[in-house]
Amino acid sequence: MLMKNTVNETRKPLHLRVNGKSYQISVPPGARLLDVLREDCGLTGTKEGCGVGECGACTVEVRGRAMCSCLLFAHSFDDEEITSIEGMAPDIQHLHPLQELLIEAGGCQCGFCIPGMLMGAKNLLEKNPDPTDEEIQAGLAGNLCRCTGYAKIFEAVRNAGKVLRDEQQGANV
Repeated sequence: MLMKNTVNETRKPLHLRVNGKSYQISVPPGARLLDVLREDCGLTGTKEGCGVGECGACTVEVRGRAMCSCLLFAHSFDDEEITSIEGMAPDIQHLHPLQELLIEAGGCQCGFCIPGMLMGAKNLLEKNPDPTDEEIQAGLAGNLCRCTGYAKIFEAVRNAGKVLRDEQQGANV
């Protein structure tokens, strides 16, 4: 007698919209959003650092908020739009100004924290395009970097805020 494959029986359908692309997948009820993005959607830019929401390496944007995807059940976001680091740039040929300025400022070394740091900074600048240093520090408090000492990352966020403000003012003219 053959035994039933109970692993497949416990999987449930899930529809995610990630970076404007639709994914119809089937995952276990307790699957973390981080794992689904990396394993089922093939979006490996989002990193697992600590796995307990302390480091911010897995930050994605959902419902207008920066969230640690390692703490989220994927099924809680059925039919939701999610932005991962892969969706930050407008297209494959052009980086987001924040990405360009982070490189220019020398704000990334090992690069492990950078996807989460960029997603957190993007979220901050969308809400406050002219943050003070204290607001940048508070906005990125959930993202840990062990390489840069944050000064160059903060510089890039300040500079990106100016670029985005200038772009917005140009669009409003």
